[in-house]
Amino acid sequence: MTEETAEPAEAAEAVRVMDSGKVALVTGGSRGIGYGVAEALVARGDRVCITGRGEDALKDAVERLGADRVIAVAGKAHDEAHQQVAVERAMEAFGRVDFLINNAGTNPVFGPLAELDLNVARKVFETNVISALGFAQQTWKAWQKENGGAIVNIASVAGLSASPFIAAYGMSKAAMVNLTLQLAHEFAPGVRVNAIAPAVIKTKFAQALYEGREAEAAAAYPLGRLGVPEDIGGAAAFLTSDQSDWITGQTLVVDGGIFLNAGVH
Repeated sequence: MTEETAEPAEAAEAVRVMDSGKVALVTGGSRGIGYGVAEALVARGDRVCITGRGEDALKDAVERLGADRVIAVAGKAHDEAHQQVAVERAMEAFGRVDFLINNAGTNPVFGPLAELDLNVARKVFETNVISALGFAQQTWKAWQKENGGAIVNIASVAGLSASPFIAAYGMSKAAMVNLTLQLAHEFAPGVRVNAIAPAVIKTKFAQALYEGREAEAAAAYPLGRLGVPEDIGGAAAFLTSDQSDWITGQTLVVDGGIFLNAGVH
């Protein structure tokens, strides 16, 4: 290898390990989509605070992501005290919170709306929507109001169309899309707010949608496969980068082309 060809490779390696100087808070970041997002942000040089309910899962995620760049705060996403503590811990550890990725979510029920327990519906909205608003309020007050930044809300294609048997989840994700619009308008010009609407991503959370029939499920997608957490990590990295500086209030559909089949029978 000549000296001329070696230098670009060395430069690329330097870029990969460089500290971006930016900090992100990723809710529900111990596994699945949240972990994929945290992994993408750490890879580009961000420092990251992840949240989740399980201490052991968070500890394992920190070890895999790198304890020199990642901290974790355990708690329930809808708990206002937890929201405040998570942001405070990120500020104490890193001195800033540039990016918020609202990923924490739940879907504890499958079935028709006619039989939906309203208390379950309330739980879904508390976890999937109200918690996102709470974290946005906390990061706004702690850093973003004066310093700017970006928020990415993880919605779903279930919030963009009828979603048989997961209607409560779909309703909450539709609310997440509208929350994105409202925050984008209110937090401009300093803070950009966008959403990502994934189709089925191969995670434990979505396992019931494809378990035992993955090939059949994947065949419905024009791109021939289900999504993986890295697909959403890449999208979140873009929406929190300088390359998306003129994008706000948008919902980016990341669905392997499944919506292309709408109306085709």
